[in-house]
Amino acid sequence: MLQIQNLTFRIAGRVLFDAATVAVPTGHKVGMVGRNGTGKSTLLKLITNDLQVDGGSIGFAGKPRIGKVAQEAPGGSTTPLQAVMAADTELTALRREELSATDPVRIAEIQHRLVDIGAHNAESRAASILAGLGFDSDAQNTPLDDFSGGWRMRVALAATLFTRPELLLLDEPTNHLDLEATLWLEGYLKHYPHTILLVSHDRDLLNRAVDGILHLEHAKLTYYRGTYDNFVRQRAEKLAQLDAQKRKIDAQRKHMQAFVDRFRYKASKARQAQSRIKAIEKLGSIVLPADDASVVFRFPEADELAPPLIAFDKVAVGYEAGKPILRNIDIRLDPDDRIGLLGANGNGKSTLAKLIAGRLQPMQGDQHRSAKLRVGFFAQHQIEDLDAGRTPYDHIKDLMPEARPEKVRQFLGSFGFSKNKADVSVSALSGGERARLTLAMMAVESPNLLILDEPTNHLDVEARDALIQALNEFAGAVVIISHDPHLLELTADRLLLVADGRVTPFDGDMDDYRKLILGQAREAREEAAGTDPKADMTAEERREARRNAAAHRKNLAPLRKRAQAAEQLLQRLNDEHQRITAALAKPSIYDGPKEKLAELLRVQGELEKRIAETEADWLEAESALEEAS
Repeated sequence: MLQIQNLTFRIAGRVLFDAATVAVPTGHKVGMVGRNGTGKSTLLKLITNDLQVDGGSIGFAGKPRIGKVAQEAPGGSTTPLQAVMAADTELTALRREELSATDPVRIAEIQHRLVDIGAHNAESRAASILAGLGFDSDAQNTPLDDFSGGWRMRVALAATLFTRPELLLLDEPTNHLDLEATLWLEGYLKHYPHTILLVSHDRDLLNRAVDGILHLEHAKLTYYRGTYDNFVRQRAEKLAQLDAQKRKIDAQRKHMQAFVDRFRYKASKARQAQSRIKAIEKLGSIVLPADDASVVFRFPEADELAPPLIAFDKVAVGYEAGKPILRNIDIRLDPDDRIGLLGANGNGKSTLAKLIAGRLQPMQGDQHRSAKLRVGFFAQHQIEDLDAGRTPYDHIKDLMPEARPEKVRQFLGSFGFSKNKADVSVSALSGGERARLTLAMMAVESPNLLILDEPTNHLDVEARDALIQALNEFAGAVVIISHDPHLLELTADRLLLVADGRVTPFDGDMDDYRKLILGQAREAREEAAGTDPKADMTAEERREARRNAAAHRKNLAPLRKRAQAAEQLLQRLNDEHQRITAALAKPSIYDGPKEKLAELLRVQGELEKRIAETEADWLEAESALEEAS
């Protein structure tokens, strides 16, 4: 068990933890959430003793091995497979000693220990983890210096997973991953045999891989059992109950205080007044958590253009003459299109995005592009290109030279920058605030088409939800590359798969894609372990198997859409029922007009009926889908 008792920690005069207390049970997988800058990463450093507490304690049951991903990406001529294997220092030391040991007793001890730690399958296990994170057999044996920093950070993650620590600490592990590797990691963590403390803003990861949520808010830690969605529901109910209790106590206090004020100096009522004064003191008070300022995004309205915005016919594109990355691209983008790009890193998603944006020209084929089309393009490297010494106001003013200062500040406000934040240097902004500034700069010219390449890496859950809402309210076209399935599920109406030099429609939803990726990852692991289930299949049989799988996914799509529609309706009805129930919990509703109370009770009854009917429809649809699957 991880036991945090009365933890206090200050940094630069700011209190990050104030007598925070929480216990994480052994073997639990816990996601840690909270607004950017509240101290989540700091807590991991306190747990590993990289920082020292100012007060309180952090303790463990026993002496667990603690694993945390190295902040520096590995490099040199070492290969990914060698780097991962070397991470298990005990295994490395035992194998080295085994070569030189001469004492029969010690040799026996070494061999028994090697069996205990699974040395016989260590290499295949390392290869399996690397395969899940996107390294094929050739890449696993390529020098690390040949890889980018992002890919080398994947090796650092693989090395930590390979060591199987009793307490695994992960800080935003998906930031360097594509969607495919994220889905693999989700499954790996779900079945991890030891304790996990995971800092993440990925809602799907927090819903699928953990069984508890640790919430950091106002320098306190609160543990909730269940998934992230369960945490959101529990916290909303808790706040509603606190609000109802506070209103009730405030009403009682007000009533008794009125009696005291009226009669405390009247001799015949003095004793009663004193009794009420004591009762008021015993009531105590309830302080509701102060709401943090909501994150907002609001993309400006663009001119409406006639379709299509862009059309490609048999287009090839790449960076080197005669060596296209993608061929035979046939895509049409209309003003209301919402497209998600799928495919592993290195397959050409960013290349396609640059082609759509007009930053790359076709090597062959034809393209049509609306003459008035304005494109807003967001990419991660743009965040690093911000001038650290200048303010958000300076950056936007440069792009709006003719605008009055109040117009510039109004525009910054639409991306969540108050006057104070607009005048802070970029160097003092959080990663999420820099991402919002970059999105604001992209939107200055009121684009008709937004292209977002991994826009959520630095955004917390609330900011991601705000971005989703802003994209759904945006009237123009949107193309998204993201490792966040939740973002793609709620914003993309059409999915394109970029793989094997082609761009093809993906028939299915994100659940279909998750199953496809996990199936491919399983095959890669089996191949890495030397057991390829398709080894005996001919090329034609493999193509036929893929065609059958695609046809099966297409047949399941209507059933899945029916089930998802019922589930989404059920969620909305439950949210509305929760709102009505919270309203009925307020004492003031019973002192007001009876008609309003009667209407709330009527609506509550109708909602309960609809919830029961919708739940039955959902269960029926899920049953039909399961049977068909």
